[in-house]
Amino acid sequence: MGSSTRARLRGVGVTFAVMALASVVLAGCAGQEQSGTPAHQVSVWVAGAGAGPSIGTIEVDMKNVDLAFSQHDPPGEIRSVCALLASDAGIGNGNLPTPDQELSNELSTAYATAYDAGTDCYKGAGSNSKLLATSAAERARTNSQLTTALDRITAVTGHPPSTTTTTAPLGSNVDPFGN
Repeated sequence: MGSSTRARLRGVGVTFAVMALASVVLAGCAGQEQSGTPAHQVSVWVAGAGAGPSIGTIEVDMKNVDLAFSQHDPPGEIRSVCALLASDAGIGNGNLPTPDQELSNELSTAYATAYDAGTDCYKGAGSNSKLLATSAAERARTNSQLTTALDRITAVTGHPPSTTTTTAPLGSNVDPFGN
């Protein structure tokens, strides 16, 4: 073997060793939601992503939209609650994916429907009854879709997440499942 062949083989060996070491290091950096049982992975994701409160926030936003309409609030106030619904749906969607593909799909669908409900409501406030009716139907679908997602979390983890939207004091180690 010539010296240039040995040098190339050494270079390949060094490259392989560096790649192997990098994969070991990266595997050690995997988050807790990427290891353990599916129940553990989803539980860790729910806690880290604040999934329960995120779902609860969207539920509250939809109730606030309904309340604004029932109180015949002016279009500007209605637009404000509708914009908040769309914004919170986008924030929730930003926490995806989950470690469970089915749950990811269910939440993605619910967040997209909630976003559409918020934007249709915003655009229709004050003058477009067709968009407002579409938004109302989307809010109803969102409720059903969020219930399905919550049921999936419960099925995977063995307990439902808390959807409370109150903030726990810093350092309080609050259980995201309300236990």
